[in-house]
Order: sequence, then structure tokens, then C-alpha cells
Amino acid sequence: MYDYMKALQKRFDRQEHGELDAQIDYAQVELRRDMDAAGRRKLLRLLDVQNALLTESKLMSFTAGFKLAWGMAKELEADGLYSFEREEEEHICHPAEQED
Repeated sequence: MYDYMKALQKRFDRQEHGELDAQIDYAQVELRRDMDAAGRRKLLRLLDVQNALLTESKLMSFTAGFKLAWGMAKELEADGLYSFEREEEEHICHPAEQED
């Protein structure tokens, strides 16, 4: 299921983050200029772990939202699916009942 959720998330999550990407590029240039190699390696290791954590939490959030929506759909289906056409027919066929 994990792989299925990752595929669904990839399919539906298409947000662009142009301004944030530019800020990241700018910060990387500054770090390369101001830090020594050992400091850069430590920072990059930290950022890699942080990125992995964010990716995992984003997938968990997507999965939770999907499960919530699925549960709501099942609950609605158990109560009978909503049909606008059926509702309109009921208003037309039973106008006296609607006035009560």
C-alpha cells in the first residue's frame, strides 16, 4: 500500500515552489562561499535527513487524507449515494410532501 500511496501522491501533488527554490539556491551559494568542506558535509548530512523526514511526513499526511476521504465515501455510500437528479424528481413528484 505504501508504494500505491507514493504513486497517488506523485500523481496529484504537483505544487510549484519557485520562490522557495530560489531561496534554497541562494543559501547554497552563500554556504559554499562561507563554510569549509567539513562544515558543508555536516550541514548537507543534516539537510538530507531533514528532507527525508519531510518527505515521509508529507506522504503520511497524504495517506491520512486519502484514508479519511475513503472512509467518508464509504459512509456516504452506506447511507445511499446522493443524486441531484433523484432529488429533483422527488421535488417534482411529491410537491405536497415538501410543503409540510
